[in-house]
Amino acid sequence: MSRFHRVVRASVVIAGAVIFSSQNAAAQADGTLLVHVRSRSGPVAQAEARVGEIAVLTDAKGEAVLKLAAGTFQLTVSRFGFETAERRVTMSSSPTTQVTVDLEEEPVLTENVVVTATRTTQRVQELPLRVEVVPQEEVDEKLFMTPGDGSMMLTETNGLRVQVTSPSLGAASVRVQGLRGRYTQILADGLPLYGQTGSIGLLQIPPMDLGQVEVIKGVASALYGASALGGVINLVSRRPQAGRRERELLINRTTRGGTDTVGWLSEKLGDQWGYTLLGGGHWQERADVDHDGWADLPGYWRGLVRPRVVWEDGAGRSLFITVGALAEDRKGGTLPGAVAPDGMAFPEELSTRRFDGGLVGRFLVGGTRVVTIRASGLGQWHRHQFGDVRERDFHHTLFAEGSVNGTDHRHTWVIGAAVQRDLYRAKNLPTFDYAYTVPGIFAQDDYAPVSWLTVSASGRIDRHNAFGTFFSPRVSALLKLGAGWTVRPSSGAGFFAPTPFTEETEATGLSRLAPLGKLDAERGRSASLDLGWKRGPLELTATWFRSVIDDAVVLRETQSGPGSKPVEIINAPASGRTMGSELIARFHRGEMDLIATHMYVWSTEPDPVTGVRQEVALNPRHTAGIDWLWDIEGRGRVGVELFYTGRQRVDDSPFRQRTDAYLLWGLIGEWRVRRARVFINSENLGNVRQTGYDSLVRPSRGTDGRWTVDAWAPLEGRTFNAGVRFGF
Repeated sequence: MSRFHRVVRASVVIAGAVIFSSQNAAAQADGTLLVHVRSRSGPVAQAEARVGEIAVLTDAKGEAVLKLAAGTFQLTVSRFGFETAERRVTMSSSPTTQVTVDLEEEPVLTENVVVTATRTTQRVQELPLRVEVVPQEEVDEKLFMTPGDGSMMLTETNGLRVQVTSPSLGAASVRVQGLRGRYTQILADGLPLYGQTGSIGLLQIPPMDLGQVEVIKGVASALYGASALGGVINLVSRRPQAGRRERELLINRTTRGGTDTVGWLSEKLGDQWGYTLLGGGHWQERADVDHDGWADLPGYWRGLVRPRVVWEDGAGRSLFITVGALAEDRKGGTLPGAVAPDGMAFPEELSTRRFDGGLVGRFLVGGTRVVTIRASGLGQWHRHQFGDVRERDFHHTLFAEGSVNGTDHRHTWVIGAAVQRDLYRAKNLPTFDYAYTVPGIFAQDDYAPVSWLTVSASGRIDRHNAFGTFFSPRVSALLKLGAGWTVRPSSGAGFFAPTPFTEETEATGLSRLAPLGKLDAERGRSASLDLGWKRGPLELTATWFRSVIDDAVVLRETQSGPGSKPVEIINAPASGRTMGSELIARFHRGEMDLIATHMYVWSTEPDPVTGVRQEVALNPRHTAGIDWLWDIEGRGRVGVELFYTGRQRVDDSPFRQRTDAYLLWGLIGEWRVRRARVFINSENLGNVRQTGYDSLVRPSRGTDGRWTVDAWAPLEGRTFNAGVRFGF
């Protein structure tokens, strides 16, 4: 055969091979992989079936269809609440290849917690935006310390500080990374059931029915609008468990005259319906710890009830409904027969009545999209008394939101619209009335181009009826560097609509406040960088953060002449700046947990009169803590806690400009006796009291109307409490 013929023959063979390959590739492109995802409870909807960059969510029947070429592939099926499953799948020449994947339910562990505060319902370790989670085990520990409210649970969460502005009135707020408490949005199951002002209800929320607490630090307006300039705290309730009927009763008594009784019921009714019911009664005797005639601990009684109903059809549709009612009366100030330094009695009293309700519905549409509807309403009535001055008011919040989220290829996205109306009516001081209506639209996209990188971008446009239009962006990223290392950079911006309420006016009322003039909306921006490392039982997290607040509203003495109100609210003449760091070390081995934390905050703001920059009051530069807990399986647990609070500047105190540092430590023990859990807890064993340094009561009344200085240390001193938690 000639060379020419050999070349022609080879060319024909190659051409045939190419044609065959093209035909084969065309056939491959038509191959269909049908994935059936099951569990012991039946089909699993909304599970992700992924082959390489191709990802599809299962429909209500637990089925997903992927178009693949012929060959052998790695199929990964995942869904929160189940262990991830992997299968080797070979696509044959037949048009359709079927595979069934059985998922096993996964126990909810701290490292696999699913969070809802970011709207995408992902595992905490997969989120570009850092979300700190307090799991139910830690919630239960704090429950035994303060069964009547969640202040201890939040105080001992790194980066948070509960600042009590008026013990008598229960006014307290949560500062996130040094920012004022009014910037913190507190949610219940993703709903603003406590209104816009962060202090309302904080000391009235018992943690008995909480499953976990989710904390987003830094500007979160891109997610939740104007009320989340400093961060978000989402209180997630416990849900009824299949096959379990739970009945719990907790009774607690403290050495300072406090009594708590809390009951919790939970039951699954059939395959789809379930309910929970929280009810409680709380009492506190007035206590004058330093015997000066002023109540260091106010007396109060409080009753509350909160039923919840849950429906879930197992095919991607669910409905959550909650209603709540609360009544509370608090009495503080001078004790009967005692007087303030001016020789007159000065009672401080607050009566609260609150009703709220809300719902969250999730519906799987088209097999791959989830429609979420949220709505809530709140009505709250107050009757204040400050000496001989009485103030009555009404707070009202309405909220509605609709959103759609889904997963396409490597994108997890959310789009939606929301509207919130906040109304305030001061019956004695109508000049402070306001009604804010804020519609908004938002969008978020989490994109994972490669397995080690996820980038998240979100934005929100709000139209405020009093302050105009605002755009709030946020960008975050998650880098998995291998060997247990993760990096999360994040940055965002937002706004806050001014109201008559600051930390000072919530403690003093509005009768001494001048009518609000023209105010600009407060604007904020923040940035943070988280570095995490985990290996075996040890987990370390280091965070750097920085925030800037422009046009912050501040309280100052009025500059007008005689006859005017003594204090007024203005926009600060310059920006407030906060920066700092957090360090968290967690060690878990077997039945032992050890958590060590440190936080540094440097926060400054201009003096509202002189404009000279100064440290923000009540922001200690250094705080640190150690929490050790040993769970003795089947018998109980014991724990030790130590918390250090560094020096801090105080405002308008006749006694000092800076406080002393102090160390608090305590012990907790719990014993299981059949279905009962008996506990005893000791707090502040060193007996640190603010009144051990200075008097709580001023020698003369302050310009803002207060007789007391700010609370910068414990007022109750050494305290023991003991009780029992029955399960039946």
